[in-house]
Amino acid sequence: MKKKFLLLMTCLFAISSLLTGCGASSGSAENTSGSSKTDKQIKLGFVCMNLGNPWFVSVKKGFEDACKEEGVDALTIDSQYKVDKQVSDMESLVNAGYSAIMLAPIDKNATKDIVEKAKAAGIATSCVAQSQDNTNMRYIVDEHTYGEFIGKQAAEWINKNLASNPKVKVAIISQDNVDSVIPRGNGVEETIKKMCPNIEIVARQAGDTPELGMKIIESVLQQHPDLNVVVATNDSGGLGGYQAMVSANISGDDRAVFSGDATAECLAAMKKPNSIYRGTVDLFPYKAGYESAKALIKYIREGIPAQQETIIFAPVPVPVEDLLSGKYVPKG
Repeated sequence: MKKKFLLLMTCLFAISSLLTGCGASSGSAENTSGSSKTDKQIKLGFVCMNLGNPWFVSVKKGFEDACKEEGVDALTIDSQYKVDKQVSDMESLVNAGYSAIMLAPIDKNATKDIVEKAKAAGIATSCVAQSQDNTNMRYIVDEHTYGEFIGKQAAEWINKNLASNPKVKVAIISQDNVDSVIPRGNGVEETIKKMCPNIEIVARQAGDTPELGMKIIESVLQQHPDLNVVVATNDSGGLGGYQAMVSANISGDDRAVFSGDATAECLAAMKKPNSIYRGTVDLFPYKAGYESAKALIKYIREGIPAQQETIIFAPVPVPVEDLLSGKYVPKG
């Protein structure tokens, strides 16, 4: 009887130990599945179309400042307006296991597949400025509307100052080299033509860097030394056009340069005494980079939303009068 009792107790002890072991194993597996990346493991990449554009430099600063605040790693890559390089840059970040990627696409069709690959790998994705339609988040410009704002500011100045001129000659420096930005130039041109019956568009050429903008207007001035107005779809091209006008000793109340982006370089040119740089349009690029990074970090920590999120830039005209009076204050 005693032997039977001891045998029974031994079996019960073995069963109890087995059950306890199973319980510990189950709890350990649950904790593992519920683990997430620590901030030290979070890495954000920004693949920019062209850091030669001061506007994107502001985006970069906002992006990197937000990452620094959140204590995560940030890397910015300049694709230098090369589509193949941009695809390769994206591929590198995906292969390196980045947590999230923000993209300023040059050609959204070229980068579509690599964005899908990133998403399949669990990488949060966003785009800034130009739309990449399949990212988790978009912080984008309505290109045609943006062009309308730039064109309207120029047109209002023309109607106020040159309405009595039988012909007002206008040159447009566009970004028609980037397919998604062509509508911005259309918005500029269509708005000016609609609002100003006395204008003549003497040129529309792509030149979204200071060097190209200067080259375009130098060429235009050879044929049209009486050119009245330069309108650029971004400040980079506008600054080049402005410099070409200044170098040709062109000044006066019947000359003007307008553009969009409100970069520090443009605002400085507008502040010069008797400047013919008379207006720009602000999209607050620092804010775009900052808020995009914050959203991506939130996605990483809390989960990527099922539906794509979209934020549209709100253009703010900056006439020289508002800049000089202090009514307009640059942000970021």
